[in-house]
Amino acid sequence: MYEKELEQKIQQLDEDLKREVLDYVEFLLKKYKGEETKKKKFNFDWEGGLSEIRDEFTSVELQHKALEWR
Repeated sequence: MYEKELEQKIQQLDEDLKREVLDYVEFLLKKYKGEETKKKKFNFDWEGGLSEIRDEFTSVELQHKALEWR
């Protein structure tokens, strides 16, 4: 779809800029090659991890604790 337009524009570039375009294309390919990994659904395997302290702290208190630890 865009191949011809890309080719035409790349042909107008100096050699050093063509190398930059190639580097950027390689970066995009590497970045989005693992796109199927991003499409995985979020899992809740951490859910209930703090259930043993449920009666000791509220969620707000835990948030404050987390801020202290940072």
